[in-house]
Amino acid sequence: MLFGPAGQHTSTDWSMRLNDALWAYRTAYKTPIEQRLNGSNELAEFRLKAHESLTLYKEKMKKYHDQNIEKRNFLVGDFVLLLNSSLRLFPCKFKSKWTGPYLNTQLFPHGVVELENKEGVRFKVNGQRIRIYLGHAETAKEVIEV
Repeated sequence: MLFGPAGQHTSTDWSMRLNDALWAYRTAYKTPIEQRLNGSNELAEFRLKAHESLTLYKEKMKKYHDQNIEKRNFLVGDFVLLLNSSLRLFPCKFKSKWTGPYLNTQLFPHGVVELENKEGVRFKVNGQRIRIYLGHAETAKEVIEV
């Protein structure tokens, strides 16, 4: 028994019982402590190599994914179409997902775009939800002015 009855052990009991505790630990696991410490160092090295290879894999996958993303450069004064996300909840087979055209009035950092509708109401949207209007600018101006 490592400890005697409650309240009878002191800090000197630890030093007297340390050899017994180490012997029990060594015989229970059947490996010397030094060998287990070396194994933990090997484990730490293995984890470090795994972390490095994972980091390289993530960088390669990010580069591969980013090359397939088309850059969207919007300018102030462009006419754009807005994705109507409410149609995803109620899919309509022949209804267009895009509404607009809207006038791009201001660009903000991190992809936020301010749009203006034909009534002159301005609102901000995520730049991922818009695309360039490829129709004629004259017809777009007529839609916005009307």
